[in-house]
Amino acid sequence: MVSNSELVKTLESVLGVSFGDSVSDSMIVIVTTSVAVIFGLLVFVWKRSSDRSKEVKPVVVPKPLAFKDEEEDVEPGSGKTKVTVFYGTQTGTAEGFAKALAEEIKARYEKAAVKVVDMDDYAAEDDQYGEKLKKETLAFFMVATYGDGEPTDNAARFYKWFTEGKDRGSWLQQLRYGVFGLGNRQYEHFNKIGKVIDEQLSEEGAKRLVPVGLGDDDQCIEDDFSAWRELLWPELDQILKDEDDTTTVSTPYTAAVLAYRVVVHDPSTTSYEDSYLNMANGNASFDIHHPCRVKVAVQKELHKPESDRSCIHLEFELSGTGIRYETGDHVGVYAENCEETVEEAGKLLGQPLNLLFSIHTDNEDGTSLGSSLPPPFPGPCTLRTALAHYADLLNPPRKAALIALAEHAVEPSEAERLKFLASPQGKDEYSKWVVGSQRSLLEVMAEFPSAKPPLGVFFAAIAPRLPPRYYSISSSPRLVPNRVHVTCALVYGPTPTGRIHKGVCSTWMKNAVPLERSQNCSWAPIFIRQSNFKLPADHLLPIIMVGPGTGFAPFRGFLQERLALKEEGAQLGPAVLFFGCRNRRMDFIYEDELNTFVEQGALSELVVAFSRERAEKEYVQHKMMDRAAQIWSLISQGGYFYVCGDAKGMAKDVHRTLHTIVQQQESVGSSEAESIVKKLQLDGRYLRDVW
Repeated sequence: MVSNSELVKTLESVLGVSFGDSVSDSMIVIVTTSVAVIFGLLVFVWKRSSDRSKEVKPVVVPKPLAFKDEEEDVEPGSGKTKVTVFYGTQTGTAEGFAKALAEEIKARYEKAAVKVVDMDDYAAEDDQYGEKLKKETLAFFMVATYGDGEPTDNAARFYKWFTEGKDRGSWLQQLRYGVFGLGNRQYEHFNKIGKVIDEQLSEEGAKRLVPVGLGDDDQCIEDDFSAWRELLWPELDQILKDEDDTTTVSTPYTAAVLAYRVVVHDPSTTSYEDSYLNMANGNASFDIHHPCRVKVAVQKELHKPESDRSCIHLEFELSGTGIRYETGDHVGVYAENCEETVEEAGKLLGQPLNLLFSIHTDNEDGTSLGSSLPPPFPGPCTLRTALAHYADLLNPPRKAALIALAEHAVEPSEAERLKFLASPQGKDEYSKWVVGSQRSLLEVMAEFPSAKPPLGVFFAAIAPRLPPRYYSISSSPRLVPNRVHVTCALVYGPTPTGRIHKGVCSTWMKNAVPLERSQNCSWAPIFIRQSNFKLPADHLLPIIMVGPGTGFAPFRGFLQERLALKEEGAQLGPAVLFFGCRNRRMDFIYEDELNTFVEQGALSELVVAFSRERAEKEYVQHKMMDRAAQIWSLISQGGYFYVCGDAKGMAKDVHRTLHTIVQQQESVGSSEAESIVKKLQLDGRYLRDVW
């Protein structure tokens, strides 16, 4: 036993205090109990902190912030005119155009109070859109069309509200507006979103200042935007120029080359990639701006050894992440540039890849460097990490990037050549030498070796952000709730310049190391994007699926779901799949699974077109015509018709074939057949997942 005097001495030593000569037993009990409680609390806090370090942490991809400045709220009587520039973007181009337009309006017109607005951030609730729009008097919409004539993710909520609302009458008579659409003429619904918004604004009383701009990304969308913008200035002169301003021609405007402030860190500094992995996460809500780092569980080749191409089956492990998905959804994957590409970029920039740095949108004194800068990526990080994860290095550069390169070209002839390519006079040369030849940003930089831009300029004005790649999920959560399956064809082939183009994400998937082969497996930040590509709620309704090659991906999920439903005792309607590949001995992917689906009753009939087995090529649309009566009979019974795959070729051919089938089976003319097909689409019974 320890005596009271010894215990008192021990407590005095630990606590660094003196209790004096007279200490009662009760006081000793109180003090020792207090010490024990404090110690217990410290252990509890430490343990909780340790446990939290194991939680899933989202990989932060900064969300573009809505442009705000001191002029956002225009005071009555201030003499200022409010101008709002909205953008709906998927890859960042529309956002860039919106910010460029806002900057030029501010530079040209002193009375303009300009703000740029992400359409998703415009209103927290749908019922606020109307009240807010009523207050707009001058607005411009930069809107991209994505996928199969769909709005971009950040414009989807506004577009749905605006186009599906009840008849509002001419309620926007106070609004003057302009719309610039971003699309690609190779796709069926070229600039659909821009056209619809433009028409509906006019129908609801708003005054159109200039015709809707139809930007075509298949050529040079920057030139399209410049031409549309030039039409705008005479109209804005009448609205925004002061009455005492007699100038007939505005001062020529030249946009400044954007640049971040760069801070180089000591190599001993903890980098972002080293520190974020063990940080606690307060929630498990993942999206394009907050993807979740997940491991690759399975990776395998689907083509047979005889094939000279490649198709990868890959599975992401979701256990412990809280990620949920539905059959038919898409997965967004942030892949990384391969080591070869990163090494080449480092050499062209003349910088060591182990350089540890961070980028900032403010000056050292805290003042802003400008609202047009994209949000910075997390840092500090090494140049190797920045080039691998954040820089789009393999797409052809925009003209704005060439202007930025020209500013940093030491050789005068190189600077002049770059300026010419970016000029209106160099339009044809740019179209041929850059776009037509599919020259990547790195190829262009290699042609102009004296142009070595600082990192702040390179990441702000030259290399766009590496966007996520989207894939139709090829699994069903009913069968594999903790896995997301992806079916990906390797993009690999020569460009007109002789360079071998390697798709960023497909190359990463081809080289991915799965968990089943190594604990040090590959990982990627991912998120789920919801889709309306779903099975009928009534499982007895017939379904017809057309999906050659990797277009089979969502239908694999459909069939897994039907198999699970059947095992649960559900009655299923007929299901016919039209699948296509080149040769059954080379690229008949998931062949055994498909046969099993038929044997187990999830699939009623499998129809396969082999395009390279005979002298005459045969595709899925040919097989459709062979079964025209069957197809129309199933659709007439309330059946659903699904198409997944290439939008530019296959999906157009299948659409024409369906039109022909309707025309023949119903004995109607072309226009009436198209009306019937259109109604199928409007009723949600003709669905397409195309890219």
